[in-house]
Amino acid sequence: MTDSRLSQVAGEQPYPLLFLTISGAHLYGFPSADSDYDLRGAHVLPAIEVLGLKTGRETIESLHTREGLEIELVTHDVLKFFGLLLKKNGYVLEQLFSPLVVHTTPEHDELKAIARQCITRRHAHHYLGFAANQWKLFLKESPPRVKPLLYVYRVLLTGIHLMRTGEVEANLLRLNEGFGLPFLTDLIARKVAGPEQSALDAADIPFHQGEFERLTRRLEEAYAATALPANPAGRDALHDLLVRLRLRSLSP
Repeated sequence: MTDSRLSQVAGEQPYPLLFLTISGAHLYGFPSADSDYDLRGAHVLPAIEVLGLKTGRETIESLHTREGLEIELVTHDVLKFFGLLLKKNGYVLEQLFSPLVVHTTPEHDELKAIARQCITRRHAHHYLGFAANQWKLFLKESPPRVKPLLYVYRVLLTGIHLMRTGEVEANLLRLNEGFGLPFLTDLIARKVAGPEQSALDAADIPFHQGEFERLTRRLEEAYAATALPANPAGRDALHDLLVRLRLRSLSP
């Protein structure tokens, strides 16, 4: 059941929501007791706010604190969100397919069906680049923290799984059921039980360096072997859905 505080935030948005889901550590399977909630989704600007010179808010970002719960919200207008789906953007795929749903509509299900046609082999580049950046951030910290290291593993395993199956899975616990990396169980337990700033022993870094390099190679191999197409096939269907959503705002 969705926390009522999250539903309240959804109900206060200035534009109709196509969907709103939970992302971040809660989606990835390793939230700490002090983790905030990351809400992500898509909103629908009315036609009058996209046809004229006075355009509406393409992206809405806000921070809320409700009864001690920190909530960060980011939504994009459907035009921008659909455009991101047509690129090699893994973030929007994970947000769209998140099973942690705060707000949904029939068009949310329709969009998920279309988005499956937008998954391509090029998404591997997103995960390779994201993992490399996360690893650099992890090495810069002193002392190194468990959280950014888990993000490195989560990104690499999500990318490999996507290339192999065409399915979006962002939960590290479920991913590891297939990958069977025993050290991840301990890392996740430490992250969940401890504070957000939980530190890692610097002596463990060489081991994780080796795992990072090994899993990066596996993602590159999965990219080379994948049966996923090179380009998305859902552009026309996204266009039709966008037009219907805009025209609806003109109805009395």
